[in-house]
Amino acid sequence: MRWLGLHTVALAAAASSLLAQDRPASAEAAAAFDAPADMALKAMKARADELHVSGVAVVAYAQGDSVSSWSSKMQVVGGMTQAPSAKDKGANLLGIAYAKAAEMAATLRNSGSGVRPPLTGEFGWQGGVVAKGRTGILIVAFSGGRSEDDVNISKAALGVLTRSL
Repeated sequence: MRWLGLHTVALAAAASSLLAQDRPASAEAAAAFDAPADMALKAMKARADELHVSGVAVVAYAQGDSVSSWSSKMQVVGGMTQAPSAKDKGANLLGIAYAKAAEMAATLRNSGSGVRPPLTGEFGWQGGVVAKGRTGILIVAFSGGRSEDDVNISKAALGVLTRSL
């Protein structure tokens, strides 16, 4: 019984030590992402304003060569939803932007690339761009305009992120 108690304490101490080692790297990566993410969102808003498009902008950064976790920021640019009409059921632009980001996280290709059929939760819509940065994967998505406008807005942010991350 005493051995089991010591064993449990030793395992808890080891796990605590491992978690403490992971925290600074994650916190450091998140902190390094904050300023470029804010600049990227500003670039997206500026480009959306130029194109007279409203919607939702999302930027995300995943450290390394694959996506198993990420830091992200989102900004509403004019409106988070499009109201239903007689001919359209409306849209949750936040949901669409994150669906584009999720597709890119899984494929590491721009959203709507057609590299495979969309999975449940994906739409296969264009509007998101992805690139390998110096230290990780950069994912940017916009939803609210025509596909080509969404891509154009997303590319404005990707340029900012690639210079920093």
